[in-house]
Amino acid sequence: MHAPTIDPESDSAASVAPAPAPAPHSPAPVLTGAALLAAAAAGSLLSACGGGDGQAPGAGLNPPSSPVPATDKPTSVRDAARFLTQATLGYTRADLNALVSAGSFTGWLDAQFALPRSASHFDWLTAKGYGDAANIFSTKGLDNTIWRKFITSPDALRQRVVLALSELCVVSVLGINSSWPQFAVGSYLDILEANAFGNYRQLLGQISLSPAMGYFLTFRGNVKANAATGSQPDENYARELMQLFTIGLLQLNPDGSVQSAGGKPVETYKQADVSGLARVFTGWDLDTSGLTRPYPPEVMRRPMTQVASRYETGAKSFLGATVPAGATATDSLNSALDTLFNHPNLPVFVGRQMIQRLVTSNPSGAYVTRVAAAFANNGAGVRGDMKALLTAILLDPEARDASAAAAPNFGKLREPVTRFLGWARSFGVTSTSDAWAIGDLSDPATRLGQSPMRSPSVFNFFRPGYVPPDTSFASQGLAAPEFQITNEVTVAAYVNYMQQVIGNSMTGDIKADYGTLTPLAATASAAALVAEINQVLAAGALSPATLGQIQSAVESVAPNTANGPRNRIFIALTLVMASPEFIAQK
Repeated sequence: MHAPTIDPESDSAASVAPAPAPAPHSPAPVLTGAALLAAAAAGSLLSACGGGDGQAPGAGLNPPSSPVPATDKPTSVRDAARFLTQATLGYTRADLNALVSAGSFTGWLDAQFALPRSASHFDWLTAKGYGDAANIFSTKGLDNTIWRKFITSPDALRQRVVLALSELCVVSVLGINSSWPQFAVGSYLDILEANAFGNYRQLLGQISLSPAMGYFLTFRGNVKANAATGSQPDENYARELMQLFTIGLLQLNPDGSVQSAGGKPVETYKQADVSGLARVFTGWDLDTSGLTRPYPPEVMRRPMTQVASRYETGAKSFLGATVPAGATATDSLNSALDTLFNHPNLPVFVGRQMIQRLVTSNPSGAYVTRVAAAFANNGAGVRGDMKALLTAILLDPEARDASAAAAPNFGKLREPVTRFLGWARSFGVTSTSDAWAIGDLSDPATRLGQSPMRSPSVFNFFRPGYVPPDTSFASQGLAAPEFQITNEVTVAAYVNYMQQVIGNSMTGDIKADYGTLTPLAATASAAALVAEINQVLAAGALSPATLGQIQSAVESVAPNTANGPRNRIFIALTLVMASPEFIAQK
């Protein structure tokens, strides 16, 4: 990634009227979770009978060869808890009971898809006064609004998807050297929220005109080639848009395996494709029309606009497509994004990584095939439907089958942020002052070693294909992405930090609600207390041996002392969150 440059807040951008936004694509038909499920199953049967050629609009892959899913009903409380662990950033006892009572995964998905978005990050920052001039070059307020949303928003699935998308289409405040970086990133998160249940093509269009992305991947202010000086357009965004956000480095089969020719992997693009695509991303800059210097935070919410003198009007060729000379900047952008969106790699490349974020680091080829097929065609001929993607991921037999979950190669390491958020959401954490002063948790020696929107690079905190060297993962050819930020230092820091946070949550501004645990902590036996935390926080994953050890530790504290119940809750929560069976999501 090229080093970002300080924003000169060019006047030339202010003198040009905003270019029209990329033309909206036809919206996907509104399909309920049950309809998506039925469409996937119907597609499976059609494929099995030899019907359908996969060439319908939006189809890039044939339908999956086996029905999806195995069941729509939780088979047990633990099954419901496993589903909520995959689909949310944390759930309460009430959430778990409601899912068990409703008895329908698709019903839960439909309810989540229908929930409205809560107050935007941008609006909250404004309302809390972070738009004051003193904050113009600071990140103040960003961490606050991120934690507020992830912990308290009722649209639990949307927030889980936002975190996943933020680790796929990465923007980091660490790489935005401009005025109002907190508003730029807040607005970017609002884009992810707006499109979490929409269409991936529309998401690509909006992030491509986002000031946050323009700064982070250095194409804001990008200028066409200059024959006199030999300068060429900045290629940063063009490269990462292909490599990380859409199609990847290598051609993929429908099951996610790499295509080869002559014994060598087939690349998806060459340097010439990068150079050709970079010409599309020239001339885009901040929309400062009607604003005066110093520009207010509003400039970071507006889509970028065109500066005609900087735009490359010549032909642009990449990936076998050509944008003709004279095409407008908006038409060029739409043509480029359509080319990437319709590339056969995209459903597989994006689908597999979303499986990794939500369910398991090493999905089978059959699982990837089914999910990619749903993303390529939602059953109504629409490609890129996020609801279809999420339904396919979460309701797939491989995600729901308890026997599959027991396999040693199934599951994933919970990333530190999701461990923290699991506790915070499970026990209703609030901020008494509404300040949400949790802060930056990036320090690997004293905090979590990870904090949302603070990735050290465009490659996220960890790579999707990371394999810890000299481990059993390597010998078995298994990816373990989150292990890239896991070492002796971060393991100890995580436990120490959570111990501190859980203790402070009983007295400080960031308070948890342990009302359901307090009566359980007041009895002589700690079995019920530990069992409740295991079910609500760890999806029932702790073994009897681990539960017994934790129970013994809790019972070493008498329940009839002044602080006995509180200390018992503190011990039980800390030890559950430190247990390997909690940290490994199955």
